[in-house]
Amino acid sequence: MIYILAVFLPPLALLLNGQIFSAILNFVLIVPCFIFGLVFPLLWAVPSAHAVIAVYMNREDRKHREVVDAIRKHGPPPGYKP
Repeated sequence: MIYILAVFLPPLALLLNGQIFSAILNFVLIVPCFIFGLVFPLLWAVPSAHAVIAVYMNREDRKHREVVDAIRKHGPPPGYKP
């Protein structure tokens, strides 16, 4: 659901995902992309792509932190050889 919101309302999706700085950057990015998008229509997709990538990276970072915390708490999995 957050990805659909990131495509249609990128700054709001970033705010709801807890990425305040990225939301501000995305809002600032919308203005020139909207103006220059009249000449280069592909620029209209830039803020949405930024939001989707930022949401994806934030979720992957969260997953990585959870795995690292679990390894620190419970140790490496059985059979692990560095």
